[in-house]
Amino acid sequence: MSISSGLFSGISGLNAMGNEMTVISDNIANVNTVGFKESRVTFQDVLSQTVATTTGSAQVGRGTSLADISSSFSQGSFESTDSSTDLAIGGSGFFTLRDDDSSSNNVYYSRAGEFRFDKDGNFVNPANYIVQGWKLNEITGQDEGSLTDIKLSSFTSSPTETDKMSMIMNLNSGSVDSSASGETTNITGAASSGAPNLIRITATGHGYQTGDTVNISGVVGTTEANGTWVITRIDADTFDLEGSTFANAYTSGGASNLPNTALSSVWNGSASDGIYLPDDKYSYQTALKVYDSLGSTHDITIYFDKGSSTTDPVWEYIVTVNPTEDLRTVADATQKGLLARGTIEFNGTSGVISGGASSITCSLNDGDGTWTALTNNDAIDNGGYFVFNPEFIADSEMGIKLDFGARFNGTTWANDALTTTQYATASTTTFQSANGYGAGALQSVSVATDGVITGKYSNGQVLPLYRLALTKFTNDQGLYKVGGSLFSQTLLSGEPTTGKPGRDGYGSLSPNSLEQSNVDLATQFVRMITTQRGYQANSKTITTIDQMLSDLINLKR
Repeated sequence: MSISSGLFSGISGLNAMGNEMTVISDNIANVNTVGFKESRVTFQDVLSQTVATTTGSAQVGRGTSLADISSSFSQGSFESTDSSTDLAIGGSGFFTLRDDDSSSNNVYYSRAGEFRFDKDGNFVNPANYIVQGWKLNEITGQDEGSLTDIKLSSFTSSPTETDKMSMIMNLNSGSVDSSASGETTNITGAASSGAPNLIRITATGHGYQTGDTVNISGVVGTTEANGTWVITRIDADTFDLEGSTFANAYTSGGASNLPNTALSSVWNGSASDGIYLPDDKYSYQTALKVYDSLGSTHDITIYFDKGSSTTDPVWEYIVTVNPTEDLRTVADATQKGLLARGTIEFNGTSGVISGGASSITCSLNDGDGTWTALTNNDAIDNGGYFVFNPEFIADSEMGIKLDFGARFNGTTWANDALTTTQYATASTTTFQSANGYGAGALQSVSVATDGVITGKYSNGQVLPLYRLALTKFTNDQGLYKVGGSLFSQTLLSGEPTTGKPGRDGYGSLSPNSLEQSNVDLATQFVRMITTQRGYQANSKTITTIDQMLSDLINLKR
């Protein structure tokens, strides 16, 4: 073995130390690169040469070589940003990205979560590779289909029509009957043989005048008395009602309660001056905005007036819309805009809805002066609420549940925790709400820790759009660096497995954050010192051997 062999051992050392310094330089150069994972170098000795010794044989090393350059996938620290689409992974996994170039269409993996939406709505990294995930059902929030490009294809939220409205009020117990209906009446005389269509009532304090009309729906005695009755004033408290033939099957001296319907009788949907219900004909009104199927808004106004009752206090109400927006087929123009009417009965002592089987009633306007009374079974079919049917779009009838803070449970009208009351204080609306919404434009996008991308729209809706996918490998060290903080799959890395952030061992996402490089400068500087000394030592072996060879040559002068 010649002395010159040591030169090649020294050269191998210089090469090895040079490569390590290159790796160290690359680590330090990427100290601020988002998602960068530092590399480290390990060495191994070269196959030794066997030489003869006095004891037999021995081995002499031939230098060193690179054993491996591996990446460290330890967690990097997080840097806070002001972008909601900047994402950092806390734990295992890589973002999955697809190169949209038709010539390659390759899939890559990265820890760098610097993403944004491009002009086409694609969720991309700075190199315009599209982030992969699952599309979500906007209603259920569940995944739909397989892994796909995250792309905003629609920047609007479709409208949804209203199907329930809630109005919780206090109605002043001190209010009086402003519509002067005389609903509770005592029948004081029977129909005579000479005037079978005439009955006499008493209605104290209601101020009826000759020529006024009232609607009667129900049974007086044993006979139905439905229709419109014209009033003839006898004195301040006594009136004759004249209408269609009233059979002489009535017992004189009896009593009957006429329904609380005067408020609906006062409504005039054909009023040319736009005053469909005079201000002095009701005690309180409240309005709420609802949406049709196209997202247009309409005001539903409910009027209330104190009714008459011989037992617990009763309020009558009517449900109305602007007659110009009412597209129902209405035979009587005065009924335009009048959708429903009914009563609410309160407990005279507690002031809450009484809780009986008929505490809330409702009838729907047929548009020709007749009404269809709803039953409690109708309420049961609709979750315990009566439903009225406005029509704002031709041939597109809506169904809106009317909630006053009580729900029919199959036996009685049970009050909710927040319910309509009748206390001795000013009438006011305590709470009101209606579901449904109009069309909305996308205003902002945010990402949750579980990878769900949600869009916030101008109509107030927050809808789930996509869920980011994370990918893991059996051997992260086997991934191939392709530049741009990207890795690609190799045979050594194994097959990728894809999952949802925060589940099954996959890391969680941190929005408004970026994972910094995991390069530790202190460690790199120490390695730089040891590498430098190793390089100096190997260069010294070469110069020393060179001097030895020079001495050898100088033996011959």
